Amino acid sequence: MNDIRPLIPLLITAGILIGGNGLQGTFISLRALQEGFSTSMIGIIGTGYNIGFAIGCIYVTRIIRSIGHIRTFSALAAIASAASISMLLFIHPTSWFTMRLIQGLCFAGLFAVVESWLNARVTNNTRARTLSIYRFVDLGAVTLAQYMIPAVGISGFELFAIISMALTLSLVPISFADRSSPSPPQAVRFDLRVLWKVSPLATVGCIVVGLTNSSFRSLGPIYADGIGMSITSIATFMSVGIFAGVVLQYPLGHYSDKLDRRFIILISAFGTFAAGLFLAFVAGTNEWLNFVGIFVFGAFGMPLYSLCSAHANDHAAPGQHALVSAGTLFFWSIGAVIGPLFASFMLDLFGPQALFIYTTVVLFAFMAYTLLRMGTRSGVPTGSRRQRFRNLLRTSTFFNKLATPPTEKED
Repeated sequence: MNDIRPLIPLLITAGILIGGNGLQGTFISLRALQEGFSTSMIGIIGTGYNIGFAIGCIYVTRIIRSIGHIRTFSALAAIASAASISMLLFIHPTSWFTMRLIQGLCFAGLFAVVESWLNARVTNNTRARTLSIYRFVDLGAVTLAQYMIPAVGISGFELFAIISMALTLSLVPISFADRSSPSPPQAVRFDLRVLWKVSPLATVGCIVVGLTNSSFRSLGPIYADGIGMSITSIATFMSVGIFAGVVLQYPLGHYSDKLDRRFIILISAFGTFAAGLFLAFVAGTNEWLNFVGIFVFGAFGMPLYSLCSAHANDHAAPGQHALVSAGTLFFWSIGAVIGPLFASFMLDLFGPQALFIYTTVVLFAFMAYTLLRMGTRSGVPTGSRRQRFRNLLRTSTFFNKLATPPTEKED
């Protein structure tokens, strides 16, 4: 425990950030619906966040190297807090799109600061425990944050204020962290052509995860509202889908290390596809059936990013793993920009069930492409070249280093 104690301020900061971010995603969609924004406009606003996040992935390392961790964190937390309050002062789609874009850029930087700082402080003895605690913080913060919405309500100013307060208060624990600021992180290279050459399947897979899972995160509340769920049920619906992601992470990851990883990717995609069909055509307005469906959707869908990243690392040459980590996150961001936007237009045209019809179409195409790649290229045999499965967060490129087992050396 003594080894972990210096990391506690950083982990508390991470919990505040992840919880605030998870709360914003659901709340902004519901509040925009209450303000009379169309579903397609809500999708555009969600896209703004993902555009900012993609930009942040590219430039945040340069900022940290220029002014250091704590100054970067302080500046971005202040900007994100101001953007949250601005959404209350200027209730207009254009303003909200702009503020969400700014928030996306800031959160990409905030997570990068925390995770690069954790990487600098973690040791081989504390890596596994730190990673476990960090995943627990992630899951607990996002799940609990959803229930702030029915507890407080979406009509007033309170949730905007709570989000702004959380972002401001996240400065407190990190200010009590180890006084010696870590060395600036190495610059992250972005050569997206390299990732495509390393693994076309992983590249397409990360885009697909962005297209589907991000659409659920942005428009899941709109779907749930559209089929008549209460605010409390909407919070439960979103929590179940997010919490379910941990259930099959390790079983799927375990078997992907032993079998052709593409076969496990295919199983994961098929499970998500089947759950999408169930939600679109069977669950209807029955709340319990929707909870069951979204649980299966999250259980199979959430591990897909980690599986694709592991597959890309299987084919990466020495010295390419950091680039692969940056590339998979960036390609996910591309899908996350396009997905909520296109899905929102589908919801406007065809109703709430169109969200999961859209995801099933995307996943069906991905399954077909996976089968094509399996027939085109032989799998990587288990052995020295195979990388162990890592349960990854889509927060920053530095999480991949935090998840690297002590027996492996990250390039």
